Amino acid sequence: MNHVESHEEASTDRVMFGFWIYLMTDLLMFAALFAVFAVLRNNTAGEPSGKDIFSLPFVLIETLILLTSSFTCGLGMIAARNKDKAKVMLWFGVTMLLGLIFLTLEIKEFSTILHEGHSWRDSAFLSSFFVLVGTHGLHITSGILWLAVTLRYIARQGLNHHKIRKLALISLFWHFLDIVWIFIFTVVYLMSFIN
Repeated sequence: MNHVESHEEASTDRVMFGFWIYLMTDLLMFAALFAVFAVLRNNTAGEPSGKDIFSLPFVLIETLILLTSSFTCGLGMIAARNKDKAKVMLWFGVTMLLGLIFLTLEIKEFSTILHEGHSWRDSAFLSSFFVLVGTHGLHITSGILWLAVTLRYIARQGLNHHKIRKLALISLFWHFLDIVWIFIFTVVYLMSFIN
């Protein structure tokens, strides 16, 4: 291994370590939001509870779309490691499209709840719901934008070590958001119908 390769590998290790630190801080933030939701979920102040306003089949569709996007993201990473630019563009493009569909459905859910007259100002339950799910939606939005910019650079400049590393970081971020969504689906939506 020459000096340049050694330097690139050390740089990649530092970037990856730094990104893991970032993900852990994000995990702490989501843990705090989940804790707040758990404490406030029954504080409806006479307003409807989750069981009254959530559509489980609708949220299940959202979940399946996001989980499928995680699969296509994985296929995109396999293509990146094989340096197959066409398949990288295809699979990460599909991932981005699925992310946009998920985000559109999340906005539709918020819009429906608000249209029915239930705002984040009405109860502690609704406040914690909108903040937790909305924060996840903002993360999905930033992931889509990050992916779009990266794919644009790959389309123009091709795949190199630096771009593959960026795709690996995006992939980690995307899988992290899928895991957070599984917890949201379970804690926010399913638990509303169990209790």
